Formats: sequence, C-alpha cells, structure tokens
Amino acid sequence: MNSPRTTLYRDKQNAKMLGVCAGIADYTGINAFWVRLAALMLIPMTGFVVPLYFIAGVLLNKKPAELYGDEQQDKYWQGVRQSPKRTTREIRARFRDIDRRLAGVEHHYVTNNQRLSAEIERLR
Repeated sequence: MNSPRTTLYRDKQNAKMLGVCAGIADYTGINAFWVRLAALMLIPMTGFVVPLYFIAGVLLNKKPAELYGDEQQDKYWQGVRQSPKRTTREIRARFRDIDRRLAGVEHHYVTNNQRLSAEIERLR
C-alpha cells in the first residue's frame, strides 16, 4: 500500500511532545491516551522505549493537514490499515446491497410500464 493515507505519521496537531504516540493512535484507531499510557508503562520495563520514541520522532514525517476530508474518511482509512480484506468485503457488501435495491427499483418501474420493459429488453 503506497497511499499516503496508509502511512504512519507524527501527528503534531494532537501531540504532547513530538507527536509519535498521537500518530500511532491515529494509525491504529486507538485512543491517544491509551497509547501514551502504554508507552509510559513500558519505560520502566524496557530501557529502549525512550530512544525509540525520539528516533521515531526524527524519522517519521509530519502528518499532512489535508490528509482526511472528514471524520468518516478518517475511520475508513483506519479500517483499511487494520484489515484491508475486511474493508473490501464491506465495500463489496455495500455494492451488492445497492445493486439489489436498484434491481428492485427497476423491477417496480418495468412491471408498471410495458413500453419501458420492452425498451430494456431490447437493450439487453
């Protein structure tokens, strides 16, 4: 996935320090509070969390301000990052539902309009 929407960024808009935890939270869809709490809890257990945080702060690009249009797009792309297969299944299901509903509309108009029915049959 080469899309800029599936890349891990530092989130400076919601940052406390460098924006690494906020970026991880945005990427995974987890609340930033829980990511920060997990990072703080890992500091005494492992000595490499702080250097990794600063390395990530230097290496990660800043999140573009216009990355998502709205909250719905943000949630969609988080779903794509978490499970692309599930997201494609959901999109296919939506299209199948739209197709089913359109077939219902077509059936309604065709059964009531013989001229339209003949026109559609001629196009097939």
